[in-house]
Amino acid sequence: MSTTMATKATVERKWYVLDAAGKPLGKTAALAADLLRGKLKPTYTPNVDCGDFVIIINAEKAVLTGKKLDQKFYRHHSGWIGGLKEVKYKELMAKRPEFAMQLAVKGMLQKNKIAADQLTRLKVFRGAEHKHAAQKPEVWDR
Repeated sequence: MSTTMATKATVERKWYVLDAAGKPLGKTAALAADLLRGKLKPTYTPNVDCGDFVIIINAEKAVLTGKKLDQKFYRHHSGWIGGLKEVKYKELMAKRPEFAMQLAVKGMLQKNKIAADQLTRLKVFRGAEHKHAAQKPEVWDR
């Protein structure tokens, strides 16, 4: 039995739609990260970007379990003295749920150059409508 290694030329990419309505933010992000990396394919190769395109809809309806809405913060720094900015996830989910989902997926990808390319294939939408109908995406239901 021989092992096949995927190359950039042999990778076939599909489009998948994930519905985040009523599902935990982290579980949806973990599934999206696996699809973006291609880990659910039999031809997965760690050093080749062999993942698919992922569309996440209903990002504002994703839930955070426990007390995360009140206790979890999104923190970023401007680089200047005293430039630390903090935003509670309650406010972040109300104003920018797409960004919160994108942050969760980014945190679950590898920290290398391949992950930057994988993150460009992630499309997150607030509502149930998306603008990628021409690509004929499949609904992920496994």
